[in-house]
Amino acid sequence: MADAKVIPFDEDRPRRRVPRRVRVAPPVEPDAAPVPVSGPVSGPVPESVSGAVPEAGSWDRRIAGGLAFLRRRVTGDYEVDDFGYDKELTDQVLMSLMRPLFDKYFRVEVKGIENIPKEGGALIVANHSGTLPLDGLMMQVAVHDHHPERRHLRLLAADLVFMLPVVNELARKAGHTLACSEDAQRLLEAGELVGVMPEGFKGIGKPFGDRYKLQRFGRGGFVSTALRAGTPIVPCSIVGAEEIYPMVGNAKTLARLLGIPYFPITPTFPWLGPLGAVPLPTKWTIQFGEPIPTDGYPAEAAEDPMLMFNLTDQVREQIQHTLYRLLVQRRSVFF
Repeated sequence: MADAKVIPFDEDRPRRRVPRRVRVAPPVEPDAAPVPVSGPVSGPVPESVSGAVPEAGSWDRRIAGGLAFLRRRVTGDYEVDDFGYDKELTDQVLMSLMRPLFDKYFRVEVKGIENIPKEGGALIVANHSGTLPLDGLMMQVAVHDHHPERRHLRLLAADLVFMLPVVNELARKAGHTLACSEDAQRLLEAGELVGVMPEGFKGIGKPFGDRYKLQRFGRGGFVSTALRAGTPIVPCSIVGAEEIYPMVGNAKTLARLLGIPYFPITPTFPWLGPLGAVPLPTKWTIQFGEPIPTDGYPAEAAEDPMLMFNLTDQVREQIQHTLYRLLVQRRSVFF
């Protein structure tokens, strides 16, 4: 089996834009009656207009495309970057697996997507919660499916993610990388969208009584990275993830034995076994706030601890205020 091709990052190389395919309508015969473009349609609607019947050969094209995809995977004729990101696998498989959870189960509403730049690097900073890191995956789908340029979000993940079998490989394929300033800066300077959740395990493993209360944002390393790369910081607030696994307890002794940061106890887990691992179908809202520019600061600003503290506090306060506003606006946890 051949090895996958590796594409090195090269910030001097222009980014190519894939042209969008446009379907051209067939010409109308001179004697055919024109189809009205507005108003009620009387009589039977043509299949090509109603879209009720799939096009002839559509299934053939899908099957052919699937077989071609499998052939490329088997022969190794696909491309990954220096971080292991596999764009084709992410678009065709991983996003397809996460999309039903996003659209049908959590029914995520996305706001402020226009605040994410159409091109170039940007650092998206979000709150973290939910016992399991489903919020990061849903944020990744939100950016890809709702942004007009269908951009990809490269998430910074904790060391534990890359120590777990299977999860490690899938995370790399989906574009995740280690949460360190060097990798984040390389991605930002290459024009990528980078996502970070500074609360870390303190946020995702906090008890249910502290829901939607932001934890400490560390030492502001993400601000320093954005300053060095000269990219904007986009605050992101996620409502709904806190209630998917209400964490009412933490078996700390068991967590230490297993080598994990916490062992959650919820109303359903571990009492119901594997069934208790099913998240509650809460209603989510993901809102991207106005970007905070960093390109106006001098090069030495990344070493100024007071500036980093002020910017970190600004990002944290903006996320917290947006969380409170969204909580006031929502009608129910589930609807």
